[in-house]
Amino acid sequence: MSITEERYSLTPGTTKRIFTTLAVGVILSILGVILSMNEDHGHGDTHALNKENAALLANNAHAHASLADAGGEEGHGGDGHHGSAPWLKRVWANLWVNNIYFTGLAIIGLFFVAIQYAASAGWSAGMLRIPMAMGSWIPIAGILMVVSWFIAKGDLFHWIHKDVVLSDQIIFEKRGFFYWPLMDDPSFPVFYFLRMVVFFGLWYLFFVWIRKEMLAEDLDGDTKHWFKARSLSAVFLVIFAVSSSVAAWDWVMSIDTHWFSTMFGWYVFASWWVSGLTFITIAVVLLKDQGYLKIIDANHLHDLGKFIFAFSIFWTYIWFSQFLLIYYANIPEETVYFIQRMTTSPYSWIFFVNLIMNFFLPFLLLMTRDSKRHMSLLKLVAPIVLIGHWFDFYLMIAPGVLQGSGGIGFLEIGMTLIFGSLFVYVMLSSLAKVPLIGKNHPMLKESLHHHI
Repeated sequence: MSITEERYSLTPGTTKRIFTTLAVGVILSILGVILSMNEDHGHGDTHALNKENAALLANNAHAHASLADAGGEEGHGGDGHHGSAPWLKRVWANLWVNNIYFTGLAIIGLFFVAIQYAASAGWSAGMLRIPMAMGSWIPIAGILMVVSWFIAKGDLFHWIHKDVVLSDQIIFEKRGFFYWPLMDDPSFPVFYFLRMVVFFGLWYLFFVWIRKEMLAEDLDGDTKHWFKARSLSAVFLVIFAVSSSVAAWDWVMSIDTHWFSTMFGWYVFASWWVSGLTFITIAVVLLKDQGYLKIIDANHLHDLGKFIFAFSIFWTYIWFSQFLLIYYANIPEETVYFIQRMTTSPYSWIFFVNLIMNFFLPFLLLMTRDSKRHMSLLKLVAPIVLIGHWFDFYLMIAPGVLQGSGGIGFLEIGMTLIFGSLFVYVMLSSLAKVPLIGKNHPMLKESLHHHI
């Protein structure tokens, strides 16, 4: 069989392993919930202390704000009168972390394809079906995001409560960003919710349109499909540049409503981008292990390894720049964000492990030329980076939702396994429906002879 006629087959054995992982995730999640509920009943004093410490941090950070009503700050610092039971908030926090993380993998799959088309890149022509298959998760991610937002919004977002908006001066001044055109009666965040729906709608439309042109090219070989896909990709990249940043503000930064960073959109994108590149790499490597993707050789792996290496440094640059500016200015309402993550026991170890897994290890392991060309080393680096950036998103979200009641346990592991297994199943199912390689891609010859 020609290398351009390869098709992936989702075997019963692979399906069984995926659903076994899913079952393990469900069991661990249930066990985690039970343990969390027992912990809530048995350690009420500990939770009270955690809430008190979190409230002190918040009060120190926002003392300058002259809030009209101290009750608004109470709701932000601890669970207050708006909070659910700690175990339930932990469920919602994990649901949101995984929603954000796997949405990023899906949208970066489409972003990677669009970058290759817009740049008229040829080296990647033999692997484009993999990131495109990752984009199949986008509609599922959109549904999960909307449903989970309606279920958990009161515990995830402090600003969602009308009384808080009206009593907290800082949030009150930001209400137009969330509640327009209902600023005078902030009962439902129309503007916020509309952005969420529009973003997922646009991402899915461009996924469908670009994928359609890719598959049409297989049938008639006309280069008009490649040119059309390139035009669509260029438009998508502009839309993505805006929507990804605003999504980062909406879905992650607004959890810590009083805090903001002008670099946060870039920061979330950098974490998504490295995670997506790493997932593409491990998918390519594992498919080659199964005898697929004969068109891919060490030169292509080298390019993928360089991407992971370079953008791990880029992520660190953004992380350090954001941290340094806030540390140097030493303004209480800014530094509280990092103090909470560096000094609170459930998160302090994750804060430093985050740097080790996302910068030091990939930097050291992928520094040499040979390391980027060997599948065995890429298999080692990829899980480190993927887990490391899951920690990164956990640090962005969990402290603002859970205050001092967070941590990594069975619930966190279980829910990540559930999302991960479903994501992989959707991706592989999509990949099995089309040829692995676009045989009529005009840059395919360049990919076949790619050498660095």
